[in-house]
Amino acid sequence: MQILKHAIVVLGLLMPVTIAVAQRPKPVHPKVAAQKPKLPKLKTSLGSHSDSVFTVPVDKALQLITMPLTITDDKKTAYTISTYQCMYKRKAVTEDEESGKVSPVSSVVVEQFKSTPLSEIWKRTITEQLKSGEEIFFFDVVVKDAQGRLMFAPNLKFIVQ
Repeated sequence: MQILKHAIVVLGLLMPVTIAVAQRPKPVHPKVAAQKPKLPKLKTSLGSHSDSVFTVPVDKALQLITMPLTITDDKKTAYTISTYQCMYKRKAVTEDEESGKVSPVSSVVVEQFKSTPLSEIWKRTITEQLKSGEEIFFFDVVVKDAQGRLMFAPNLKFIVQ
């Protein structure tokens, strides 16, 4: 009798699971794997420099900021820049109000652009302030291909000597 009670309890517990498993809906249409287009390997260039972090003297950096960013693929096809961001990390100082002690810090200015080269105000600001140890970083570069597809291009960063 005791075994019968246990068997009924076990069957009672298993019954909803069996019913739940038995009533799974079947997919109406099998999923077809969407083919992703093969994206080209892009290259971001500024002057003769591309896709990397590099170091340049102040005079070369001043030339580079006036040049347009160019994005090409391995077949030398040019891409239209949709947007990109530029960061200018410059040296600054801060003063402790109580002690009057001055200490060096970094100041970062970032803006999103829709055309290249940089805007006149950015070129003028950088030209007036650029010093050794500062950085200019082009990132989140979005380009459009001939079919209108948007893609990210590699980042580009240069450090001023």
